[in-house]
Amino acid sequence: MAGPVQALSAADALAVARGDTDDRIAAIHRLAGSADDRATALLRALAAESLKFSDSQVFIVEGERALDALSGQPAALPDAAEDAMLNNRLRGALDTALAGIELFTAGPERQREAARSLQRNAFNDPDPEGLPLIEKALATGLDAGARQSLELAQAALQLASADQAQRLAAALKLGEARQPIVRPLIEERLKNEASAEVQTALAASLAAIDRRVALASGLGQAFTGISLGSILLLAALGLAITYGLMGVINMAHGELIMIGAYATWLVQGLFRQYLPDWFDFYLLLALPAAFAASALVGAVMERTVIRFLYGRPLETLLATWGISLVLMQLVRSLFGAQNVAVENPSWMSGGITVLGSLSLPWNRLIILAFAAAVLIGVSLLIARTRLGLFVRGVTQNRPIAACMGVNTARIDTWAFALGSGIAGLAGCALSQIGNVGPDLGQAYIVDSFMVVVLGGVGQLAGTVYAALGLGLINKFIEGWAGAVLAKIAVLVFIIVFIQKRPQGIFALKGRSVEA
Repeated sequence: MAGPVQALSAADALAVARGDTDDRIAAIHRLAGSADDRATALLRALAAESLKFSDSQVFIVEGERALDALSGQPAALPDAAEDAMLNNRLRGALDTALAGIELFTAGPERQREAARSLQRNAFNDPDPEGLPLIEKALATGLDAGARQSLELAQAALQLASADQAQRLAAALKLGEARQPIVRPLIEERLKNEASAEVQTALAASLAAIDRRVALASGLGQAFTGISLGSILLLAALGLAITYGLMGVINMAHGELIMIGAYATWLVQGLFRQYLPDWFDFYLLLALPAAFAASALVGAVMERTVIRFLYGRPLETLLATWGISLVLMQLVRSLFGAQNVAVENPSWMSGGITVLGSLSLPWNRLIILAFAAAVLIGVSLLIARTRLGLFVRGVTQNRPIAACMGVNTARIDTWAFALGSGIAGLAGCALSQIGNVGPDLGQAYIVDSFMVVVLGGVGQLAGTVYAALGLGLINKFIEGWAGAVLAKIAVLVFIIVFIQKRPQGIFALKGRSVEA
């Protein structure tokens, strides 16, 4: 079988190493599309500033030895050999050429990186000399992501073409992409475009991009609001049981969230030290550990303090506030006053990008799904299990439940432990989106009470509506007026709403209410 045709000639090598900048750039782009190994080695050597030339020969210098650029064989380096000099234009052309070479030789991931590099170069410093290389790469079987980036790079270069038809096609192509990254390029071209037809196409593309940006911004605010709502829902679900169903004003609820977060941190540390190969799965153990730790503390609280204060809301508030101070100080004594970091598993890192500019982090998406799963689990437990039946019976009419043989004291403990354990699950989730510290719960206790009261005491459905509603309202107002005014507006809204409808969104119905 005949060997491959050698594309690199002495004239090409000398054209790359010396001469006018425009001629050297043309030679670089010509060699980049040749798919010749010696041409690739020559361009890499030029980029590394290890290229020398004489009157008739080009050398690649590797340490103490020199290689002939055409054959790759060792050669004597003449004393009169000169360095091949580079300027910024040549460096840009080399970056484009080497990225183009990666498109022909590398795997899908490297192809995507090379295509993004070509796209950046085309947007920042359009050079029509690179167009043949991009068109040749597009004619091959490329990765889909690399092809998308290359098509945008092609359109960006064609936008600077002298051919009006090419500029018109490029303007339409960039408008179809509707990506914010092309907006500055279109704006710059619109200022200098002489053709009315191309100007119209550029203006239409610009308007389409602006509409996409506005849509992405609105959806981004909605996603952020729903994400905040899911966090408020997790934080308030446990309180919906301890306060909504049992009537206990638990000011230590935030500290139960904090205990769940610290339990997650401890499990993470154990996996990092003893099971580093299984670190990505530490959350599978951290979730039950967080639930158990907070549920245990809640059960102890109920047995030792709260059971003696049922029906005395003021004393319960003061007692649980004191417990919250004790728990915070205990954590400071055990783990220190500084925040501790909880690392996300690799599968919760990164995110997905939609509409060109809207980024959805994986950790937020997974917490959304987790909040929905916890909500469904709590709803099924309350509505379909024996424990849920007893909790509802004791909540609605404690004396009659006791007459029917229900151990109301035990049910109180189980219900309070359940609400506390759910708070621990909230702490585990919160540890994935922020730092963990002794004051973690203080940031959520007020919001949790607002969610439960606004939704309707004892109503899980109301808790869901209130959490998502407050999250959305808060984020949309925050984008318009700032975080401080958004918080004030939410508080004013809740005050006015409770004045008009004290029972909340959903009113509790039953004989105990009617009585």
